[in-house]
Amino acid sequence: MGLRVGELLNLHLEDIQYGRRRIVIRYRIDHPRGVRTKSRSERMVDLLEPEALAALSDYVAAERPRDAPSQHVFLVGGHGRRRCEPLGYDAFVKLFRRLRRTAGLDLSWITPHALRHTHATRLWEGGMRELALQKRLGHASLEATRVYTRVSDAGMLADYRRALSALRS
Repeated sequence: MGLRVGELLNLHLEDIQYGRRRIVIRYRIDHPRGVRTKSRSERMVDLLEPEALAALSDYVAAERPRDAPSQHVFLVGGHGRRRCEPLGYDAFVKLFRRLRRTAGLDLSWITPHALRHTHATRLWEGGMRELALQKRLGHASLEATRVYTRVSDAGMLADYRRALSALRS
């Protein structure tokens, strides 16, 4: 999805538009743990990857506590005293580390923000225009987007081969 952690943790159930396969990112300051969204502007993020929408839908249907009074999507589960509270930064980082280790990816450089960079780079290398990517990521400036669009070695090699082919013809 390429969301910032603050955007993810501030999602409300009403922000998920299943029929349109998208989520709405809204500026919110109502999170009880002080989690904030970075941008004050609202944007739509399409979820055209079937796995992303399915994972979100499965979480809401099967894992999110049904008796929660909060409209936040991501909540503390289990049976502890914080059950049904909106997930905060610290709990999210702890959960991410645990899931990363479970997946056999016990590498400290793999962070939620690194996944945001990977998402942006893959879309850019797949041909997404920088202006469209800027809008998807919620960046105010194109320069901020360019920080996310690093060319992989494979991408550079493919571009090099294309350029050589063009020069030879």
